[in-house]
Amino acid sequence: MPPGAADCEERINMVRIIMHGCNGRMGQVISGMAAEDPELEMAAGIDPRDDGHNPYPVFSDISLCDAEADCLIDFSTASVVDRMLDCCVERKLPCVLCTTGLSGEQLEKVKAASEKVAVLKSANMSLGINLLLQLLKKASEVLGPAGFDAEVVEKHHRLKLDAPSGTALALADSVNQALGGDYEYVFDRSGRRMQRPGKEIGISAVRGGTIVGEHDVIFAGTDEVITFSHTAYSRAVFARGAVQAAKFLAGKPAGLYDMSDVIRQVLG
Repeated sequence: MPPGAADCEERINMVRIIMHGCNGRMGQVISGMAAEDPELEMAAGIDPRDDGHNPYPVFSDISLCDAEADCLIDFSTASVVDRMLDCCVERKLPCVLCTTGLSGEQLEKVKAASEKVAVLKSANMSLGINLLLQLLKKASEVLGPAGFDAEVVEKHHRLKLDAPSGTALALADSVNQALGGDYEYVFDRSGRRMQRPGKEIGISAVRGGTIVGEHDVIFAGTDEVITFSHTAYSRAVFARGAVQAAKFLAGKPAGLYDMSDVIRQVLG
């Protein structure tokens, strides 16, 4: 092997990442994980604030970033997602979109962007949650016709901005789709004086302390209750999923992907 060939091969196989929202909690977890992964290189970070502690260049806005990269991971806020998508389309830069709380108009923009560049969007990046989404469809097909009522309860830390969580909505969607898609979502019953209709899914949000993420899907029937639960004990579960997604997405053609595509490759 010629001198330096091994180093060259390592660089070719390495996935270069731009971390959008690098100084947020998830951005820092992913940065630390990438530093220990020989298949990843942090090419740059994007964040409006920076104290110089990151071992890679940080830009205050994505439009200022001139770093070459293979994929962008986004854990930012909904207010900057539009500009981020525009830049990814312009640069043909695949994007792992993890920010939740997007408006209907923004979701349409995500779909339009995916026609020009690879976009992977998931309400939750953990393997467990994405497996749960599949299990709920099967459970709903049995329990719904049997008269079970479905409720979703999610709990997160006091700093989370959106409610309910994107994951809670995704869990409700799995149940709803399996039952024909005609169930109503109810987020607040305080102003209602009526019995619970049959075709509704209640979604409740709890905010407090440092809860990383807890989701319960409750099927309540006559004289029995079945609960599907998922608890994240650290943000590392989401970071690992985002890193796996970035490795999967790098080099992929334009299209809208999700974590089920990553899971199929991992299990494949």
